[in-house]
Amino acid sequence: MPTIFSKIIAGEIPAHKVAESNEFLAFMDISPLAEGHVLVIPKKEVDNLFDLDDETYTGLQMFAKIVAGGIKRAIPCLKVGVAVIGLEVPHAHIHLIPINKVSDIDFSRPKLSFSSEELAATAAKIKTTIHNEIREEDGE
Repeated sequence: MPTIFSKIIAGEIPAHKVAESNEFLAFMDISPLAEGHVLVIPKKEVDNLFDLDDETYTGLQMFAKIVAGGIKRAIPCLKVGVAVIGLEVPHAHIHLIPINKVSDIDFSRPKLSFSSEELAATAAKIKTTIHNEIREEDGE
């Protein structure tokens, strides 16, 4: 049975995308812990992160690293925290969250609420920094 993430991948449900490749997708969390909270997922439908095949797992981690760099440049923070909970949606995913202190990544805290326009603006900022980083690496 397709998950909400599968429906986002298929374009059946809208999402504020930050980055996308043939195998992976990063988009804004609609119930974030902080501005710039992004979910990174494989397009392959696998419930548990550690059940991914090695190639997909390492590819997802490399993709998340690129996205985290974009978040760090776009959102004022000390670090980009990483969390894998896996209980909310039965589709492997990584949370990337801008943090300034340990409690910023506490999932028991109340979630923030941003308008669609605010999420779109934050996604655009992150997307721009990722695009610029890739262009710099390519020597453009």
